[in-house]
Amino acid sequence: MADDTTPPQINAGLDPLTPVLTRSWLSPRSWRRDTYEQLGGYGALRTAITAQPEQLVELMKSSGLRGRGGAGFPTGLKWSFLPPLGAKPRYLVVNGDESEPGTCKDIPLMMADPHLLVEGCIITSYAIRSHYCVIYIRGELIHPIRRVRSAVKEAYAAGYLGKNILGTGYDLDIVGHAGAGAYICGEETALLSSLEGYRGQPRLKPPFPAVEGLYAAPTVVNNVETIASVPSIISGGVDWYRRFGTDKSPGTKIFSLSGHVERPGQYEAPLGTTLRQLIDLAGGMKDGIPIKFWTPGGSSVPLFGDDKLDVPLTYDDVAAAGSLLGTTALQVFNQTASVPWAVARWADFYRHESCGKCAPCREGTAWMSKTLRRIITGRGTLEDIDTLEDTAYNIFGRAFCALGDGAATSVSSAIQRFRQEFVDMVTGVTPAPSTQADLIEMH
Repeated sequence: MADDTTPPQINAGLDPLTPVLTRSWLSPRSWRRDTYEQLGGYGALRTAITAQPEQLVELMKSSGLRGRGGAGFPTGLKWSFLPPLGAKPRYLVVNGDESEPGTCKDIPLMMADPHLLVEGCIITSYAIRSHYCVIYIRGELIHPIRRVRSAVKEAYAAGYLGKNILGTGYDLDIVGHAGAGAYICGEETALLSSLEGYRGQPRLKPPFPAVEGLYAAPTVVNNVETIASVPSIISGGVDWYRRFGTDKSPGTKIFSLSGHVERPGQYEAPLGTTLRQLIDLAGGMKDGIPIKFWTPGGSSVPLFGDDKLDVPLTYDDVAAAGSLLGTTALQVFNQTASVPWAVARWADFYRHESCGKCAPCREGTAWMSKTLRRIITGRGTLEDIDTLEDTAYNIFGRAFCALGDGAATSVSSAIQRFRQEFVDMVTGVTPAPSTQADLIEMH
């Protein structure tokens, strides 16, 4: 949430709006089943379980819900990719390995309203005819893991999970799984490998998880926020849901707003809201210093400058403007921030998190990190800037998964848009840190 007094939701016109995903965040003991039920929780499940699974899949298609994990792929369409029922079971795997720098939407959702996620898991599992669901949560997130597991336990006690759910004959088990803690496990096939007990590394696709996923069986992998959006669509209906957002990007979204704003936090808003509106909600820029650059979807997408403040935050509009909406991790940097410093920190992150499976990512992220470190410590050359661009070029599109692309994109877009800052740091116009302590503090 933004703070204790500001409701974490708006709409595109900044008028009051009843929250959807964050509706219970300010309720006392919002993570308990009794609170959730008092607010209408599990009503969507009672409605959904009376329908045919195929009807629910079509409902999700009609709603236009797009995956909230970064790619923005249509959720109902993804469910429909499962092959016909056969000898193999079907699985639902929920990706809670939130690791993208600047992203913090799934964590508070699991903390404040885990039953919303659990209800979404039950409805989704029923819709895809699955009897086993795993919620994969990043291992360092001790409190969300405990909250989700407690919510699952409460759901079993109430008859929402287990055998013969609500007397319908449908059976489902849910497990809250603690991952080992790796950015790469946010990639769906690496997550599946981790679940199976192997090293978290991406798999070659095809086959896609819908055909051969967990234990080589048909599997749907969806993000936490995606699954948590399902109950409200069931309860409100397609027409109601499509009132929010835009035609191609309907619904509300939790935006992680961080950096140089007065009130960083999580803001729920319809897709199509602009960064300018979100900054206004956050109390404006910190200390009144104007914005220099920002990321619309975490550190793995191309940077935007202050000329993109009014771009509607939808998957299509952001792409048309030259970046990606990603996880809606809006990192805001004011005029005092150094682009080379920010990019160097991200490069160190990707170097550390590379799984090492493919050479372009394994070697390329290391070279970019080393080269950027030379530049920000005053030991760089103009040739280093060209080397950075060349390295990023040779990583992008050649790595085994999107980690390499993300690492390359942050570097190449920064140089493309703010090349002069790199030149100034190399030529001494922008002085390097005077002491090692300054370097540690800044980097």
